[in-house]
Amino acid sequence: MDAGTRQKRVEALEAIKNKAMQMAADGIDSGQVRSFIADAKINLAYELPDEEAFAKAARATLAYKRKKGSSAQE
Repeated sequence: MDAGTRQKRVEALEAIKNKAMQMAADGIDSGQVRSFIADAKINLAYELPDEEAFAKAARATLAYKRKKGSSAQE
């Protein structure tokens, strides 16, 4: 991920944090605040995907499946 995209992600996460803190200060239910955070992070992932993190997770998943598959045959 290039520096510009990473900076945009950091700024977006800060904005999510600030909005969540304001919601909590306004007395919004903690469940609603958590739901807002989860939804906002999902939307951020669609807008500014982290392909490096995705590739790393995909490699880990494939390694686990290979290991699990080989141990199941033993």
